Amino acid sequence: MIDAATAELEPLVGQRAACALTGKSRATLHRHRHPKPPRQGPRRPVVHPAALTAAERAAVLAELRSDRFVDKSPAQVWAILLDEGRYLCSISTMYRLLRGHGEVRERRRQATHPARVKPELVATGPNQVWSWDATKLAGPCKGVHYVLLVMLDIFSRKEIHHTVVPRESQWIAKQFQLDAIAANDGIVPDYVHADNGGPMISKPVSELLIDLNITRSHSRPHVSNDNPYSEANFKTLKYCPAFPERFASIREAQRFCQAFFTYYNNHHRHSGIGLHTPATVHDGTAHQIRAERATVLTTAYAANPTRFRRPPTPPKLPSAAWINEPVKENINTEFVA
Repeated sequence: MIDAATAELEPLVGQRAACALTGKSRATLHRHRHPKPPRQGPRRPVVHPAALTAAERAAVLAELRSDRFVDKSPAQVWAILLDEGRYLCSISTMYRLLRGHGEVRERRRQATHPARVKPELVATGPNQVWSWDATKLAGPCKGVHYVLLVMLDIFSRKEIHHTVVPRESQWIAKQFQLDAIAANDGIVPDYVHADNGGPMISKPVSELLIDLNITRSHSRPHVSNDNPYSEANFKTLKYCPAFPERFASIREAQRFCQAFFTYYNNHHRHSGIGLHTPATVHDGTAHQIRAERATVLTTAYAANPTRFRRPPTPPKLPSAAWINEPVKENINTEFVA
């Protein structure tokens, strides 16, 4: 239709104005009127007239593979031959010929590291898997910051324990583990997951977890998805409207974090746990709260059924939480009432 309208207007106002009125590109119009002829058969390879002949290529390869030059780079071979008054081809051509035969590789010894094992942890209830991490809080001036350590239960999302310290150390990390267990009424988790920071993998922390019969788990380097719960918790903290740009002192940072995590545990309705608070999921009262929510919704439906497409139900509680869902085990990902 646009081509027909353009063809009708073109004799009257010209091609440029006709295309502008119909919204048709002049280039598109030209391409439609003058299509390229179909290609007949495969395109023949184009050989540059200055390309080396087969005999010349063989001679270059023989020189590069000779005992004299087999351990030298093409740039050195080119320079040595040039000093001897010989020019076979350019350095790039030497590389291209070697690359065509699969003979270009890094010959220096490279540092190699064993493949990191992907952590796979599953929690079907509280106190099975804890995750902890550290983040920096900006201090009163540039270059000054404080360190926030937070321990989370990945199933309930509850903040088990936190502390704000001037800096990280292996001894602070060890005491942090002990304080977290004490804050959880002495209940010890099965697993503790963390990244590969120095304090996390330090000897005092490792020995403590072994003594407490806690299995350690660590993220792979530069893989933030291996510690998603701690990373998401830090985002919730720093995107809080009340989160300041800087803290005037470490005491101010401690007061703010205490207020934030008190609210987070007891008042924040988390979408990942059926819009319950982490504290109620951790202590097991979330099931009773969900039953009460269902009663309220049933009453509302009975009073005004036309306002609902179907009988409403409250969000369900998850049956499991995991860090990298295991693929070798048949984990039930359905939700339970």
